[in-house]
Amino acid sequence: MASEITYAEVKFKNESPAPVVKGLPKKKKPEQHPQKYPLWLPWLISLLLLLVCIALVVVLLVVPFSQSSDQPSALQQQFSEWECHSAVPQGTERGWTCCPKGWRRFQGSCYFLSLDRMNCAESAQNCTGMGSQLVVINSKAEQEFLSKQKTQSVRRDNVYIGLFEEKVGQWQWADKTPYNVTAAFWRKEEPSPGHENCTVMHVPEGNLYNWNNVKPDTMHHRICEAAAVIV
Repeated sequence: MASEITYAEVKFKNESPAPVVKGLPKKKKPEQHPQKYPLWLPWLISLLLLLVCIALVVVLLVVPFSQSSDQPSALQQQFSEWECHSAVPQGTERGWTCCPKGWRRFQGSCYFLSLDRMNCAESAQNCTGMGSQLVVINSKAEQEFLSKQKTQSVRRDNVYIGLFEEKVGQWQWADKTPYNVTAAFWRKEEPSPGHENCTVMHVPEGNLYNWNNVKPDTMHHRICEAAAVIV
């Protein structure tokens, strides 16, 4: 008799569970922070700093030789030798009043007394070419100063000043300063009528009232004026 084979399912309580294979941990992607400023901003800041540096250099180099009006800039281009006088206590950084060598200084202006003679238009052009203009007299003190300007080498009887008759009876200064008849210094019986529309100072007169109007083609000396340079 053949034996029967019986199969039984046996479970072991201590059997270890089948290992579970887990995948490798994923690497964390670096967090991306949003850009706080545009890429061109550092370049803009650098450019602004450069411009500030250039401006500082210009101020340090140019301002010390500044001017009190528009004219000295042209005057400075014409002359390389200057004579300066201190107008403030010693030790102050600024306060030197400068005029071209050979010019005469009074208050805030420089004056050139010519050695040669020219007609009225040529005299005005010559002063302009030196960065100045025919003198404009604004005060009694200035008139007194100019009336005393004489040299031993050259006798100046008449010198052109910057006063012109644009229309009959209408006088005008070279710099467009309003003409004030109460502050004029005409000789007696002057200005005379006619085509004498330029003005000279008659030096031998010996007093303040020494202006005389003359024809524009007459040859006389001249006085040029420019604002002094302050350094």
